[in-house]
Amino acid sequence: MAIVIKTPDEIERMRRACRLAAEVLEMIEPYVKPGITTIEINDICHDFIVNTQQAIPAPLNYRGFPKSICTSINHQVCHGIPGGKRLKRGDIVNIDVTIIKDGFHGDTSKMFFIGEPSILARRLVNVTQEALFVGIEQVKPGAKSGDIGSAIQQYAEARNYTIVREYCGHGIGREFHEEPQIVHYKTPSGGITLQPGMCFTIEPMVNAGKRNVKVLPDGWTVVTKDRSLSAQWEHTLLVTDEGCEILTLRKEEMNKTT
Repeated sequence: MAIVIKTPDEIERMRRACRLAAEVLEMIEPYVKPGITTIEINDICHDFIVNTQQAIPAPLNYRGFPKSICTSINHQVCHGIPGGKRLKRGDIVNIDVTIIKDGFHGDTSKMFFIGEPSILARRLVNVTQEALFVGIEQVKPGAKSGDIGSAIQQYAEARNYTIVREYCGHGIGREFHEEPQIVHYKTPSGGITLQPGMCFTIEPMVNAGKRNVKVLPDGWTVVTKDRSLSAQWEHTLLVTDEGCEILTLRKEEMNKTT
């Protein structure tokens, strides 16, 4: 699959889809507290996406995924299936939202604290978010995609965390997953040259323990093999003539580098 350079009209459609994805995470925040189940979170998001935004939850039935969002708790790395588990104080949870609006995808995720987290959990979540923005700072025309992963790996490992290597960021647009792949670690090749009009996600998964992961028997939920905590943040980016635009930026992040 070739890399798709978005036209001005397609970029506007991407902006709209990504804004809606960000709004889902803003909407759900007041509900994410002790006692709620992840399926209840899923159902609130589904209703908002379908009935308020008049959009489509992209994960639902995607390659057989059974729910409308992903919810990954504590040592779950990604692709957690919402269910009956109740969130409890001290948990950390990633909510991953992808919506389709007018044929285009917007993809983003955020970590939530349930009550007061441990010092270890708070530091892991904060460093992972910082690593995401360190990666975003590398995005500009003429840079290499490998610059993103190299910067993220260096930042996380300098703070004694590890980077999951089995999953990566990806091009996005009319398709959920397009070229290029955006890895979150240094590669020998250096990757591809970034060009204006490219859209892709950056979504580092950072572990407090070893980087090794496994998939549970449900075929989707990825967990750390050593059951150490894991965190992930994700944004969809547009490469611009001057640098990049964070298409899924939330209101709380408006002071971040864009």
